[in-house]
Amino acid sequence: MLRLLLCGFFFMGSMNIPAQENFASDVFKTAAGDLKITFIGHGSLLFAYQGRMIYVDPFGPLADFSRLPKANVIFVTHQHQDHFDAAAIESLRQENTQIFLSASCQPYPAAGRVLKNGDRVTAQGIDVTVVPAYNVVHKRDNGVPFHPSGEGNGYVFAFASLRIYVAGDTENIPEMAGLKDIAVAFLPMNLPYTMTPEMAAQAARAFKPRILYPYHFSSSDPRQLVELLKSDPGIEVRIRKMN
Repeated sequence: MLRLLLCGFFFMGSMNIPAQENFASDVFKTAAGDLKITFIGHGSLLFAYQGRMIYVDPFGPLADFSRLPKANVIFVTHQHQDHFDAAAIESLRQENTQIFLSASCQPYPAAGRVLKNGDRVTAQGIDVTVVPAYNVVHKRDNGVPFHPSGEGNGYVFAFASLRIYVAGDTENIPEMAGLKDIAVAFLPMNLPYTMTPEMAAQAARAFKPRILYPYHFSSSDPRQLVELLKSDPGIEVRIRKMN
């Protein structure tokens, strides 16, 4: 059974946007209004905040994105097709949509802006820090990591004082220990491309998010992560349909 962490500025809800797409959502209070996180699936997320729609890694097979709210901002973590889907981006684009992606995402979509590890940007009033996302242990047969250092991005979003970490495709890399004041984290847990449940637990202990969502977990069992972190009462693990 999942542990419930009661924090003063958190509450959880269940809302669907729009009605024709039955996606679960959780809602968090911030000092500047509610943030609704919609779990589209796999690595795809939608943040709704102050009337703005911020997508991360929209992937066409998960939804009919032409029927979802148009994007004010789109963030792409890296070039793999289940994260960088040009058709899904085009379905969500409107005239003033801002698109941020890693240099590995080519060809760049119209209005795309490349961000690299260590960059900071303000998008629609939201401060975003770009952090590394890469593999050390898991590699292809030729010895090249599935996600080499420098190719992919993770993102730390600041919605007022609520800091949310979307890790992208990564292992439990040393840079995670430098993350501070993370309220909500999304950590990938699919093999052989990202983390084992043990790696995800080690990552969570390194920066101690208050709420942790395993995502992009494919056939991995997220309940293993709950079990591994049961002795860490400061971290609440929430499981959503993000396989």
